[in-house]
Amino acid sequence: MQANSPASPVATSAATSATAVVELQAKDLPAHCPNPTMPLWSSHPRVFLDLSHGGSATCPYCGTLYKLAPGTVLKAH
Repeated sequence: MQANSPASPVATSAATSATAVVELQAKDLPAHCPNPTMPLWSSHPRVFLDLSHGGSATCPYCGTLYKLAPGTVLKAH
């Protein structure tokens, strides 16, 4: 996963909030935090995030918001 690639999660921060937002494609699932684009110094225990209820989830450790990209369809296994 590389930042600024259309098929990869992109971390952005809103001007009014310090919370990062990561947009995910179907190929990036299952979603977990910290993600590979995060610096090593900011790591915490890995947690897997459930995006199946509403298409978004927030990391309980760092508050990063993970959202499915518009048009992304979740497929059952």
